[in-house]
Amino acid sequence: MEISDEYSLSKSSENLESESLTKQNGYNLDEVWGDSSYMDSFTSDYHIDQILHQFANFESLDDLYLDIVSPPFQSFDDEIINRGNGEYQDSEIIESENKRPHVLPSTSLEILKKYGSRLSSLKCGKINVERYGTACNKNGSRTLSTETIIRIAAEEFIQSSSQSSCELSVLSHPYASAISGRVEGDFKELKLLRNLLSCAEKVGEEQYERARWLLLECDKMSSSTGNPVERLAFYFIEALYEKIDRETMKFKGKTLADPQEVLKSPKTTQIAFHKLLPLSQIAKFAGIQAIVEHVEESRKIHIVDLQIMNGIQCIILMQALASRVEHPLEYLKITAVGTNSRPMIEETGRHLTSFAQSLSLKFSFNVVVVDDILDLNEKLFDHAEDETIAVYAEYVLMNWIARPNCLDKLMQLIRTLNPCVMIVCEVDANCNSPIFVERFVEALFFYGAFFDSMADCLKNDDENRMAAESTNFSSAIRNIVAAEGDERKIRHVSIDVWRAYYARFGLVEVELSKSSLYQANLVLKNFMCGDSCTFNTKDKSLIIGWKGTPLSSLSAWKFQRRY
Repeated sequence: MEISDEYSLSKSSENLESESLTKQNGYNLDEVWGDSSYMDSFTSDYHIDQILHQFANFESLDDLYLDIVSPPFQSFDDEIINRGNGEYQDSEIIESENKRPHVLPSTSLEILKKYGSRLSSLKCGKINVERYGTACNKNGSRTLSTETIIRIAAEEFIQSSSQSSCELSVLSHPYASAISGRVEGDFKELKLLRNLLSCAEKVGEEQYERARWLLLECDKMSSSTGNPVERLAFYFIEALYEKIDRETMKFKGKTLADPQEVLKSPKTTQIAFHKLLPLSQIAKFAGIQAIVEHVEESRKIHIVDLQIMNGIQCIILMQALASRVEHPLEYLKITAVGTNSRPMIEETGRHLTSFAQSLSLKFSFNVVVVDDILDLNEKLFDHAEDETIAVYAEYVLMNWIARPNCLDKLMQLIRTLNPCVMIVCEVDANCNSPIFVERFVEALFFYGAFFDSMADCLKNDDENRMAAESTNFSSAIRNIVAAEGDERKIRHVSIDVWRAYYARFGLVEVELSKSSLYQANLVLKNFMCGDSCTFNTKDKSLIIGWKGTPLSSLSAWKFQRRY
């Protein structure tokens, strides 16, 4: 069974009464996902050339929780920037390979070389530079995309920092066709990002005064209201200032707010992002399609949602179940799990109850709220033996990486519930390294792709975009860059790390069906910017990216045996 276009993407005459009821009770389906239509056939035109190789320190699952003191970096020439004209000069590692043949280059250079290698692979043509490398600005003219500028800046930084490098040649650059003939603003942004990378390296080497000087230069070129690169740099500069102040014991600001709370956007922002950014709809429609397939013969269905938010995914599920002809549904039960968010969850429950009534679905909504995830236990869940349980976890498990005992407890509870399937959508990035520069570079590429997607899909002066950047993304970037130890709560890891972790609990990955992939491709047809969204199937999961940079993973899991 597939999610029907009659229910998930358009409104038939039979749904007019439902539409009226949902508007009265807080949901306007047009506002939630807008008009859409099915594709004639299932296709998958957009593929990522390759996923970034895992860093060595992520190969062991124990490193999910690793937090050690960073080793010292090799020193670079003190003056990467000539203060007189602001131009970068070639720099060398102080001790040559002749004297120390087994000394590795600095960690920061090695990390950037990983991206340099990835850039070289793009020359093969699997990712179209002309297609992904440019974007429209306010005036409608073409300019380099945010991600492309970051990649070029990284390449130039590698060249300027390499002992054996010569002057970077535009003709030999992977993005040569994109660089030539570009406007002056592009080169200003390249300089800004090179300075930012140099600053991060100096922070990693504990050369804080040089880092401060570089930040002053970056300040002159960044803005919270400028273009995407300027805005991205603004928030990373803000985070670097705080990092330096913390390391030099000069920080007098407020303690970092809990980013997990800050990331809970207002409902208007959540709906705007769902409507305008394909990433949100892809995860929800493809993920719910997977649940529908695993419960297609069940008459009593119980969904455990670990972070229900505004419940848009539940609306999609209800519409799909209401359209079933075979195996008519006896009832649908949703249990929403949360910590310290009962009013919001209960409000979502009221909306969903009204929506279920409009579809004539027998429905119950349960709330399980605890002060601490460690307080969760099976007795809090009202479930019957003849119910089919499915777990939906969208961007929630990552919240507990910093507290492994909590994550373990949650997984043990899920195992006890014995769901028929667990659908997981998580950020796919490597922002959990204990080494500062590795975290910084990963975060810069990851959030660069996100800022680029918002610039393409939302208007530049969009109120919700500005609100998200100044609160959600700013808080996350500050936490990744400035915080250490227990304070560092934003710890994005890749699907490979999750895969190793789930194996501890007897979970095995289930391949997403063609119908789920169909839904993912279908969503893209409804977005003007859909061509920039890239898919790749990695083992049995779906990696969702923006212009080749992985952003999220969608996967399905089952327990090997009944516990």
